[in-house]
Amino acid sequence: MDDYSIKNTTKQQRIELIRSWTPVDEVMDENDVDMWEMYRDYIDGKKEIAECNQAFQAQYILEEDDSVEEVAETNDDEKLVEVKVDSKTVFDGVILHVELDNIKLPNGADATREVIRHVGAACVIPVTDDGKVIMEKQFRYPVSKVMLEIPAGKLNSKEEDRLEAAKRELKEETGYSADEWIDLGIYYPAAAYSDEKISMYLAKGLHKGNQKLDEDEFLDVYEIPLSDLVEDVMSGKITDGKTQVAILKATRALNR
Repeated sequence: MDDYSIKNTTKQQRIELIRSWTPVDEVMDENDVDMWEMYRDYIDGKKEIAECNQAFQAQYILEEDDSVEEVAETNDDEKLVEVKVDSKTVFDGVILHVELDNIKLPNGADATREVIRHVGAACVIPVTDDGKVIMEKQFRYPVSKVMLEIPAGKLNSKEEDRLEAAKRELKEETGYSADEWIDLGIYYPAAAYSDEKISMYLAKGLHKGNQKLDEDEFLDVYEIPLSDLVEDVMSGKITDGKTQVAILKATRALNR
């Protein structure tokens, strides 16, 4: 169906639409009365689906991420919510998965969104006892540049513990392990078109060991004073986003 309005659908078609709509189907079943009640007016032909979707997303989907919940604390934010109507996969790669979504804008108009789905990642800024940071240089093919970055890597799965992923990447890429880990929060590198979420950590009490690089991984490791890195961020010398944020956050955390 190109048009999901109540005037162009039967009650049974509306029921099937709700069942087939992926975000709802993942969290809703017939035993969850409250969830079904949010779509009851649409099923019964009393309200359009966009209005019911907005109520559902504001109450349930946004609550899945604490950072989103904090942003959407007031009813004023609900008027900004865009609602997915349907979706199709246009590319299914090893790292990236691209979807084309049909959505409803806050004013009820139709629109599309091209969305890159990503399993997620973790990064770590490892700081030595004398205030130096274990940094990496590696070639980034998409921008054709050698970049100075902190250790980082993607999760093996969405279910992987993010701290454990950060510990793994630090060990594999630099050989270091750490006694103390401080959560620096979440970073969304490209929220306009991707759901990639990077968990950021500060590591202290470092112990040097041996690298365990993958066969297709090539990088050099450096020790650079944190104070110098702050200057490099502010001057524009360091251009990797997660590295910029982690350096500034770590500086604030260590100077408290």
